[in-house]
Amino acid sequence: MTGGEFDYIRSLVLEQSAIVFEQDKQYLAESRLAVLARREGFDSISDLVTSLRSNRFNGLHRKVVEAMTTNETSFFRDFHPFETLRNSILPELMLKRAARKELNIWSAACSSGQEPYSVAMLLNEDFPGLATWNLRLIATELSQAMLARAREGRYSQLEVNRGLPARLLVKYFRQEGIEWQITEPLRGQIEFQILNLAESWPPLPPMDIILMRNVLIYFGVETKKKILGKVRQLLRTDGLLFLGGAETTFNLDDCFERVQFDRTICYRVRKA
Repeated sequence: MTGGEFDYIRSLVLEQSAIVFEQDKQYLAESRLAVLARREGFDSISDLVTSLRSNRFNGLHRKVVEAMTTNETSFFRDFHPFETLRNSILPELMLKRAARKELNIWSAACSSGQEPYSVAMLLNEDFPGLATWNLRLIATELSQAMLARAREGRYSQLEVNRGLPARLLVKYFRQEGIEWQITEPLRGQIEFQILNLAESWPPLPPMDIILMRNVLIYFGVETKKKILGKVRQLLRTDGLLFLGGAETTFNLDDCFERVQFDRTICYRVRKA
């Protein structure tokens, strides 16, 4: 890939997703686009880029943008946030919401679905009383391909080996050949939707918990501020925002305050 071709790809990704693809990531772009070019019948990445430049935005452009997005995830990723949900946050929220019996949780940028399914398994295992509540677990993703994978809930042996306890594999999955699929009842507990965090959002309910982990790092400062501003409007006054370990609201939105639970850091809308 030439420097000019890489610049075109970077501009396309920025325009369509607001994701900043740094100059030093050309090697990563080449490895991902080489696979896509072969799959789409092109002899080279250059031929692929030529086709993109010659046509108005279409399905091929979307596939390129989706190929450039990072989809690294695993079941119960980083472990500690899920322990904090189990031991501190959910018990407290359930006490506060006991009269209304309503709880809304959003997994933003859910990739192939391991995070929302991890939350669903945690809720089923440790909080069976929520079965009588009006509980909404919403999972959104920019990539249509990733969202389709998440809805299907089908994973390789390597993927279920990463972070998933054996007892939960036995209880919530069924084996199909060399893959494992989430059982239909658990899949049915999650509402999957297409959503680009950098664009306008569809109507969403007031949120008690928002998991937006390891996604803000891919945006520029102004986009981060806009996203956090919309999160602030959506999050209940006592709700909590989870970010990735390398992410923070500091110097981006002063209306958030940091809340620490043992080894887990969350953010809450600062009281006026």
